[in-house]
Amino acid sequence: MRHIRIGAGAGYSGDRIEPAIELAEKGEIDYLVFECLAERTIAIAQQSRMKDPVLGFDPLLAERMRAVLAICSAKKIKIITNMGAANPLAAAAVVRQIAQSMKLKLKVAAVTGDDVLDAMKAGDYISDQDIAVNSLGDRLLSANAYIGAAPLVEALAQGADVIITGRVADPALFLAPLIHEFGWAMDDWHRLGQGTLAGHLLECAGQVSGGYFADPGYKDVAGLARLGFPIGEVAEDGSVVITKVAGSGGQVTPATCKEQLLYEIHDPASYLTPDVVADFSAATVQEIGPDRVLVQGATGRARPDTLKVSIGYIDSYIGEGQISYAGPGALARGRLAQAIVAERLQLSAVAFDEIRYDLLGVDAIHGAALSAQPGEPYEVRLRVSARSGSIGEAIRIGNEVETLYTCGPAAGGGVTKTAKEVVAVQSCLLPREQVSTTVHFD
Repeated sequence: MRHIRIGAGAGYSGDRIEPAIELAEKGEIDYLVFECLAERTIAIAQQSRMKDPVLGFDPLLAERMRAVLAICSAKKIKIITNMGAANPLAAAAVVRQIAQSMKLKLKVAAVTGDDVLDAMKAGDYISDQDIAVNSLGDRLLSANAYIGAAPLVEALAQGADVIITGRVADPALFLAPLIHEFGWAMDDWHRLGQGTLAGHLLECAGQVSGGYFADPGYKDVAGLARLGFPIGEVAEDGSVVITKVAGSGGQVTPATCKEQLLYEIHDPASYLTPDVVADFSAATVQEIGPDRVLVQGATGRARPDTLKVSIGYIDSYIGEGQISYAGPGALARGRLAQAIVAERLQLSAVAFDEIRYDLLGVDAIHGAALSAQPGEPYEVRLRVSARSGSIGEAIRIGNEVETLYTCGPAAGGGVTKTAKEVVAVQSCLLPREQVSTTVHFD
């Protein structure tokens, strides 16, 4: 039975580049996929594009492409990525320039159509948090629909060597080459469901090969410093063997695959994607060799009539300040510092909507009750953070922490302070007929 080998070159925007190079050089893959868009990433990219119309794509795009283009060109490996973010056309232009500088003849496609901001502004759409989207006004930064595999399949049919997209559903990046290579029909729900399972297993890259899995003494994983990213060997029936480059760090086991299988899945029997409603409830996971796990048994039903839209907007501003205390009495000094800041913010009438005080290493994660410890910590770090509707008020939070240097307990040090705009995300549904995609070649 014929197989297509797909390597997962990235699981998020800032992921390591070396494992992708290893996949291209040693993985004997047909496709290299870089999945680099998180929920808020594209909203932040839209902000970048507003400031400069030639930006808005992944900041590591050029570095990644310089690292793998020549290898992939020589080995006839096709590249698919959503690093186009808010500006796939500009990203594709950058890739063409890099290819030309390397004297490579590559056909680069850009897929557009996921940007539905105008439709969101014009319609009466309600978000998953019961907010009218058009009521956000000037705070609304972006609205991007999760498009499916179809335009990517179209680009591959036209001979694309590199495909740059914006907001595409993560599994669709991996499903598209399977549809193209095996000639699956766009309504073959069984195979689309199984192909979506393969894409879901691969989309977070190193997570399925041991990253985010390790727990020393309970789930030990060797070689995480040079973690190998996964390869999916997908058969024509959609079954997939997850593996990695021999000798690379990490591990591929039934346990790593099961954790990734359940990752970010609301209902395993109804995983909604633009291409299919996938059903993973009968999937089986079987180890067939060292670092080789066969996953099969998924199916699917007809795709939804609507597409999910990720809406990015300016929510508020966060101000933060931190200071450390160490030595005898560090905890008491940290608590005194916290009390001083709380009173100062009240005396100075600093306006904020929400505030929290944490002693890092003492109660910052699970709170005072669960984090209670019998001994005194030798060092603590006070963190004060607050949410405000004004950047000016947010700045005042960190300023009050900084004054603890000379107006607070003894021997405080290492102050840091920040104030930043918060881009939040909500979601809504849009009828799929309102989304029109286009494949662009230069």
